[in-house]
Amino acid sequence: MTDGSNIGRRSLIAGGVAAVAGTGLAAQASASTLPPNELKGYSLPLSAKGEANIVGAPPWNYVGDLVGVEFWTTPEAAQAALPAGLTPDPTTSGHGYALFIDWQFTTGDRQDYLDPVRSQYSEFLVLLDARFQTTNVAWCPFIWVDNDASLARGWFQGFPKKIGQVHQTRAYAVGSKAAPVLGAGGTFAGTLSAAGRRLAEGQVTLANTIPNLPALSRPIVNLRHFPRLKAGQYDNPAVHELTLSILDGVQLGTTWAGTSKLQFFPAPGEELADLRIMRTGQGFRSTLSYSVSDLRILTGPDAG
Repeated sequence: MTDGSNIGRRSLIAGGVAAVAGTGLAAQASASTLPPNELKGYSLPLSAKGEANIVGAPPWNYVGDLVGVEFWTTPEAAQAALPAGLTPDPTTSGHGYALFIDWQFTTGDRQDYLDPVRSQYSEFLVLLDARFQTTNVAWCPFIWVDNDASLARGWFQGFPKKIGQVHQTRAYAVGSKAAPVLGAGGTFAGTLSAAGRRLAEGQVTLANTIPNLPALSRPIVNLRHFPRLKAGQYDNPAVHELTLSILDGVQLGTTWAGTSKLQFFPAPGEELADLRIMRTGQGFRSTLSYSVSDLRILTGPDAG
């Protein structure tokens, strides 16, 4: 297992977001294990031209508007949501963030943003304070998106993405009674629903700018888990490893902060509401961008 004290400076966080400042280290190429003349593509479905795959090969580039709420749940609920290998942070027990994000993404140098129906999606996620060995980290127990490519990219990285419907208040460059001001007094909201049921809603009223995005203080650790569909092997997954999200070229726009409200609602097949909200803290609204082309494995045979 990797020593937690060696989690490098490429580690930062972001929503959904996870974040890391690049070190410029080149990845080591490995020989392909695919059969000769195999169908092409980075992900399923592989095809003759390699254009049909849900997700093309990295780098993946993102930019998005974010509405976030700081919150505290009970220490017991926070601990129950942690996987093996992570422990509660005793100095911030029960602390976390709920993030609503409107994203636009591209793959490599392609101008995917010219096809908005494919390049835009929305996301909601929760981050909880935790520790990996001696290092303070953030853990993402729950996350929802409304785009199949985002879902697949998340599973490749260890984000436990599910399909949902996420919306947030928008700001515009002209004044209007139909939109809040992106400044003091402006109020922004976000909602999450899935399978026709409301799961979360948050609200932030802005007061002042702050120098940093509050959720960008810890590296995000996820769990890559791929089960086997083989009788007698259901509890012996093909892949089960903690991972560290790596984001390169992180940029932040102006971050506004203020007061907040947040609610989680119970629903069949969901456990988000088990993170009972005891109180909320700072609310914030910002814009961020980054790229993803790598991932660090923290546990298991490929750790390093």
